[in-house]
Amino acid sequence: MPAKFREDLGETVVVNRGLDGCLYVYTMAQWQVVYEKLKTLPSTNKDARMYQRMMLSKAAECDLDGQGRILIPAGLVQLAGLEKECVIIGVANHIEIWAKDRWEKVEDVEEASFEEAAERLSGLMEM
Repeated sequence: MPAKFREDLGETVVVNRGLDGCLYVYTMAQWQVVYEKLKTLPSTNKDARMYQRMMLSKAAECDLDGQGRILIPAGLVQLAGLEKECVIIGVANHIEIWAKDRWEKVEDVEEASFEEAAERLSGLMEM
């Protein structure tokens, strides 16, 4: 983990499948908030059950070593396509870990539509 993130992370984090092909990293406190929200999803809704299963079955508590490294479980490494280089970015309430090649593709696409997305979201937030 980059030094700028380590202080806020604590000794143990939760690494989980993310959206768009990355992994999400949560502090224990942030994960508790996510977990509580997941528990409120209705068990009578098929999408809710599937989402809970996919999110909760992949979540793994990981310890940071003295140098700020974490050992990511093999299943999550495979899920995110982490083979060589990765990119670590901070996003609101979590950190994302991307395979470098995946990130570059996503960044290219999202860079091209960033301003249009900002317009569509203009009613949701003010900068």
